Amino acid sequence: MLRAAGVGVGDEVVVPAFGNVEVAEAVALIGALPVFADIDPVSYCLDAAAVEAALTARTAAVVVVHRFGRPADMGRLHAMGQRHGLLVLEHGESEAPHDEIAQRRQRAAYLDAKLRGVRTPDGGDGHTYQQYVVRVPGNGRPDRDAFARAVRGRGIECRVPVKTPVHRLPGFRRCVSLPETERAADETLALPVEAGLTKRDMQRIVSACNALGGLLQPAF
Repeated sequence: MLRAAGVGVGDEVVVPAFGNVEVAEAVALIGALPVFADIDPVSYCLDAAAVEAALTARTAAVVVVHRFGRPADMGRLHAMGQRHGLLVLEHGESEAPHDEIAQRRQRAAYLDAKLRGVRTPDGGDGHTYQQYVVRVPGNGRPDRDAFARAVRGRGIECRVPVKTPVHRLPGFRRCVSLPETERAADETLALPVEAGLTKRDMQRIVSACNALGGLLQPAF
């Protein structure tokens, strides 16, 4: 899409650092320079104000990546693109069937109501919960990694959604201030929310997490 739009050597393309490296690799592949902007801490997608702050005379495009089933604020991002005459592209996630999304939302609502000691995701803007991502603030005992190990030790599958932001990876390393990206990479943890989970499965997830919640400072 970038190549078809005429973006190439000498151009800059604003992309998120919170997520997979493939977007930055695609920008580099056409000879352009990926420029990293910070994310909104609620949606985990590019923040329009942060994108605007990262623009230069060489910026040709912005690639917005929707994360975890929560869409970016495309209204603000498109308005920003129009103000500056920029191409704004969306990199979406594959859509699940409506009944599967409904079941994931049902399980997410259960977790929202029952979990303690972690910060649950904001369900606004049509969240489809491709991943149910909580925050485990790093306040000492335990931090996110220790919390994840303890939850796995109780038989619950969980994973760190973004282990290393792209701006810290070899080949794309940048000296850039992305505080929300760094914080999200350090604190986020994806818990199971698949449509096939039974009520007993959901109770086990809550029990495993809440057994550790007393070790955390309040997350709100």
